[in-house]
Amino acid sequence: MKVAPFAAIALLALASPAHAEVKQTWAAGFQAQNRVTIAAPPEKVWAALGQIGKWWNGAHSYSGDSANMTMPLTPGGCFCEALPKLGAGAGVQHGVVVMAMPGQTLRINAPLGPLQGEGVSAALTFTLKATADGGTEVTQTFNVGGARPEIVGFAAGIDAVAGEQLGRLKAYVETGKPAS
Repeated sequence: MKVAPFAAIALLALASPAHAEVKQTWAAGFQAQNRVTIAAPPEKVWAALGQIGKWWNGAHSYSGDSANMTMPLTPGGCFCEALPKLGAGAGVQHGVVVMAMPGQTLRINAPLGPLQGEGVSAALTFTLKATADGGTEVTQTFNVGGARPEIVGFAAGIDAVAGEQLGRLKAYVETGKPAS
């Protein structure tokens, strides 16, 4: 097992925003949840979710460039990343859309980053709810199961990375730039 990616995740936990929360851990998994309110209607937030290459942090990609990421918001849609430096056809499947309810719920079977090599099961869900002022409350839930105990120990760092992406989505929708 490579330790470096998990060490990087642990360091990120130290700098995680206050909204990051590991809700529950158990011997073989965890549930993490993050929540933001975005000053835009659910339809706009939904559309932005599908523009993942414009808001995901390229530092958390294999190519180093989030512009190489795509994710059609349809069941079976691939959250994929092209690796153009390695030649035609090279890439990574980060996840697969398993639920697409426009303006409401997006669920991705997504063992992200170092979890991919662990053989875990992971569901990343974005739940959108309209607010009274015309905005959208987005709840991001990341459920991971089938993990070794030492992987569960990195739950806070993994949640920090997921929470960072949610913050970048918010910034992208509100300003057009994914600054964190």
